[in-house]
Amino acid sequence: MSARASAAAVSASAPAGSDVPPELGPLRPGARVALVAVSGPPAAPLVERSLDLVRAWGLEPVVFPSVAASHPRASYLAGDDAQRAADLQQAWCDPSIDAVFCVRGGYGSVRVLDRLDVSALAAAAPKPLFGSSDVTGVHEFWLERLGVATWFTPMLATGALLDDDEAIESLRRSVLEPVAGRVYTSSDARVLVPGRATGQTVGGNLSLVAMTLGAKGRPPVDNTGRIALLEDVTEATYRVDGFLMSLLRAGWFDGIAGIALGSWHECGPLEEIEALAVELLAPLGVPLVWELGFGHGPRAHSVPLGTIATLEAEDAPRLVVG
Repeated sequence: MSARASAAAVSASAPAGSDVPPELGPLRPGARVALVAVSGPPAAPLVERSLDLVRAWGLEPVVFPSVAASHPRASYLAGDDAQRAADLQQAWCDPSIDAVFCVRGGYGSVRVLDRLDVSALAAAAPKPLFGSSDVTGVHEFWLERLGVATWFTPMLATGALLDDDEAIESLRRSVLEPVAGRVYTSSDARVLVPGRATGQTVGGNLSLVAMTLGAKGRPPVDNTGRIALLEDVTEATYRVDGFLMSLLRAGWFDGIAGIALGSWHECGPLEEIEALAVELLAPLGVPLVWELGFGHGPRAHSVPLGTIATLEAEDAPRLVVG
């Protein structure tokens, strides 16, 4: 099945007038899906488990060389930059590949972005791309340079996904079921600033969004009317403070319509992070929700970036796609 067939499948299933981009899937049984490593190296046993999971969903995994590669100097990178960039580009441009899974986060996506051939990427038929954490750099690049929506999901070859049945189910639905009308919330969700806003979702991992600020040749960021989705992991309060201040000072939040915060796994203390969010983000005067259930925490949702959604910061806070 081609990526165009995948796009047709979701277009047919989406409600009339839906703003859900076709590149968000769903995939059909037998689809060929690429596994690539654009950041850190995945553990071999977890890769094997991820292959079993993908096959159980009726998909055919295609493992690219970066997944088993080693960087000559840095153990925190899955192969050298050229290898990781080439795998991502080939997986996206290959018409026989129906979706791309980035298997692990860590660090390294910012080192491959300038090696990508934007013209070749733009000429390829869009397809679903899955990943989170450090892959936020790729999500931003895809939305800004290609105008393509993507999936912010737990990483396929990690224990955070493979040992969490609820996270697996959310990812499975993202891969195999239409997303139009899907509702995201959590038992810990709370309203920090009430209101309601509709706009295109943008964001991901906070530290990566801050890391990519000011990149040479990057198109000007204009988040007017958008819904920001932000989360992070293992960051002290002062570092979250610094990341948010960097975005505020750079104008990243200018014109933002609403903000949904995800998990702050092993950050904190959490009460400090929440107080910081109120201090720095509540003055923006837009709907603001705490802990909507996406990110690095347990039972993590798989959420779409680059599509239209409505943030309801009301009695039962939630995000509704399409």
